[in-house]
Amino acid sequence: MHPLLQIRDLEISFNGARPAVSGVNLEIAEGESLGLVGESGSGKSATSMAVLRLLPPTAGVRGQILFDGRDLQSLSTEEMRRVRGRGIAMIFQEPMTALNPVATIGNQIAEAVRAHHPELSRAEVKERVLESLAQVAMPDPTRRYDDYPHQFSGGQRQRILIAMAIVNKPRLLIADEPTTALDVTVQAQILRLLADLRERHGLSMLFISHDLAVVAQTADRVAVMQHGQVVEQAPVGKIFRTPQHPYTQRLLASAPTMRTDRTKPLAQLG
Repeated sequence: MHPLLQIRDLEISFNGARPAVSGVNLEIAEGESLGLVGESGSGKSATSMAVLRLLPPTAGVRGQILFDGRDLQSLSTEEMRRVRGRGIAMIFQEPMTALNPVATIGNQIAEAVRAHHPELSRAEVKERVLESLAQVAMPDPTRRYDDYPHQFSGGQRQRILIAMAIVNKPRLLIADEPTTALDVTVQAQILRLLADLRERHGLSMLFISHDLAVVAQTADRVAVMQHGQVVEQAPVGKIFRTPQHPYTQRLLASAPTMRTDRTKPLAQLG
């Protein structure tokens, strides 16, 4: 049985310059969560955007990206549009700015439904939207349907983005730094929500983060990126117990824990 997502020898360059991502090989099985970690600029988000073919026209992409055995690079624009949202969905960074401020949250989620199910009536679309809001534990979704993004807290906006991502029942969810700009209490709530949705729907997940503590809670396996390359991959427990690559070791040493000697400086990543 083939993996749900396979990335083979991925290379990404911009404006013909030296590749920003090179030789990336990743796999995600059905129901598995892969954590993709590394410092800012390591190529994590570019890799995820390549999966959905959302990179700018200046980007050159080489290699294979297979979803359920289909090469996404070979699909037409219309075929790829059908994959986005229905086969693969994405939770983008920055919940405070990712939503359209002049559209109600109900209409924004409904737009995602209509893009893939034009045959549904307005009432059926609204029913699906309310169901997805209920699944992310949005209080009183019927009353909040016609509210605007500014009327919600940061954590609630993130729940709205997650509702938008799951409304078409995708098989793979890409979460790109989904807890950015949220306080630790709200972060914990969002992580519990993602874990619950993953178990309930059998979702596979690509979880992108620079926060190792978050990855430890969400991933089955971890891939570590440095300078556009994957330098180490292993089950999450092994990565944290016995990291093999010097960069992974420095990455772990740069994150303080309760046992960190505060009289000594943290490890440097450079």
